[in-house]
Amino acid sequence: MPVRRCVRIGATVALVLVLRMTPAIAQAPLSAAAAQPPRAAMDHDLLEVTISRLERYYRTGKYTVTQVVNWYISRIRRYNGVYGAVEFLDVKGARQTAAREDAAAAAGGASFHRGPMWGVPIVIKENTSVAGLITSDGWKGYVIPGHELIAPRDATIVAKLRAAGAVILGKTNMPDFAGSDTNRSTAYGRTGNAYDVRFSPGGSSGGTVTAVTANLAVLGNGTDTGNSIRMPAATSAVVGVFPTRGLVSIAGIAPLDWLLDNTGPIARNVTDAAIALTVMAGEDPMDQATAGSSASAQPGPYTRYLKADALKSKRFGVPAFILDGAGIPFEGIPAGEPPVRAAAAREGSRLPLQPETRQAFMKAVEALRAAGATVVFDDSILPNSFAEAASRIGTMPYIREGTENFLAHYGPAQYHSAREYEQAVGSPLPAPIIGGGKPDPQDPRDVVAQANFENNPQADADVRIPRKRALDQYNDTLDGMHLDGYVYPAIQMPPPDETMPQDGVLSTGPHSETGWVNMIGVPAVVVPAGFYSSGLPFGLEISTRRWKDGDLLGWAYAFEQATHLRRPPVLVEKGLLKIER
Repeated sequence: MPVRRCVRIGATVALVLVLRMTPAIAQAPLSAAAAQPPRAAMDHDLLEVTISRLERYYRTGKYTVTQVVNWYISRIRRYNGVYGAVEFLDVKGARQTAAREDAAAAAGGASFHRGPMWGVPIVIKENTSVAGLITSDGWKGYVIPGHELIAPRDATIVAKLRAAGAVILGKTNMPDFAGSDTNRSTAYGRTGNAYDVRFSPGGSSGGTVTAVTANLAVLGNGTDTGNSIRMPAATSAVVGVFPTRGLVSIAGIAPLDWLLDNTGPIARNVTDAAIALTVMAGEDPMDQATAGSSASAQPGPYTRYLKADALKSKRFGVPAFILDGAGIPFEGIPAGEPPVRAAAAREGSRLPLQPETRQAFMKAVEALRAAGATVVFDDSILPNSFAEAASRIGTMPYIREGTENFLAHYGPAQYHSAREYEQAVGSPLPAPIIGGGKPDPQDPRDVVAQANFENNPQADADVRIPRKRALDQYNDTLDGMHLDGYVYPAIQMPPPDETMPQDGVLSTGPHSETGWVNMIGVPAVVVPAGFYSSGLPFGLEISTRRWKDGDLLGWAYAFEQATHLRRPPVLVEKGLLKIER
């Protein structure tokens, strides 16, 4: 498949006090019919625009899709040199889609039917396949000239979003393989927080959250293996949805750990997130986890659950282990790991809740109570024993299988396996996606041998049995305490300043204690819940039972409507961070 022309606008970052400049971008010609209204008027109408308001503009003829898309392209060009959120700006593809939609609307007249996301400009995370574009996965090894990982087809969610009428503006930056809590990529450099570019937006969906909160797109997708939708959403005053694992297909998304990976929408408000989730959800033969989901899930559209009084008479518990900072190592601890090393790994993963974050959380609890909810603090609500149970869900022995499956179906013609990649490029794929390494050099655990999950008798002991044990404890607590769900801080700390060392080292990002959500596959959502004294956002996370995604979004919506705590960032066109190749 030929590579569609697109604009690459990112690079490696040096933390130096000089201006950060955007490379020149070729301007595709505009037709007379696409002449832009005054920028000031469009700024007024499109900043913080919602899907429903955008649909109204199209229906009444105030704007064409082409005009709206060009406004977003111009805005990305204006601000992306500072914030580094969008790394492939597909000007040609976006304008072609917009022109097709404008032509269809003109031909259809007053009776023309628009899809649920018709004309909505969106961004796609760099690990998600978009036909004809590079799936860099944030890693320099997938963008080697002549050996780029060019997607032969769309990921399932991308195909669904296109079918609903969305316009893909481009792809967003992410750290290598989605394996970091900050947003530094060896392929493209660093993404900064839109509220203060010196600070981290979190990883690995930091590019999407910065693009969405900065109004460089209406919404986008994120992926989440241990916190990577929810934690970045919390840094940037946006809504991040982690669906029940199996509600949304991950086929076509480059995996970090396919037994934990998930994808969901990131938007500025709950209603837009609910619309996008409705589009993205559904069974997919390419993702076995989605089999039977139509019968298990609450029926869509998810906007039907959005009621301003949805929090009234609801009961939420605060997990004790999160307040205590009990550790759950990323990808867990396989069954064969000796208890002494398992305990050492958990101790090394302890993450105390910072005082300013506890204070922000308590304010959010007050807002929940004011909206009619009961919030229960009790040492028996998911205590440290739950964290210990969840930590024994050990998925690390099976990560290579996910990478091999992805390359087999979504790799370029040059390589459809890890072995073929090494033959083509001359160096192997890194351990984080094929095994043979450790998630952290300080981790006391041994390197874990790789196996096929479906055919390995040890998979029950490693994953299935401890997952059921932890999920049972999660549900039993809901039942025993008569709770509807859990509430807790989405991050254990405020976003860190990345221009100077924190505790003697350059920050590896804000960290959370939420990877257990991935381990048991329950749904969770992050909603804007205020700001620290620094002006950086704080996010509240809510989780509930599997397949209750509609109820969950309803509670997030009620909180949003009761508080209206989001406010957009004030962007700058020049910054202190230089992009250099």
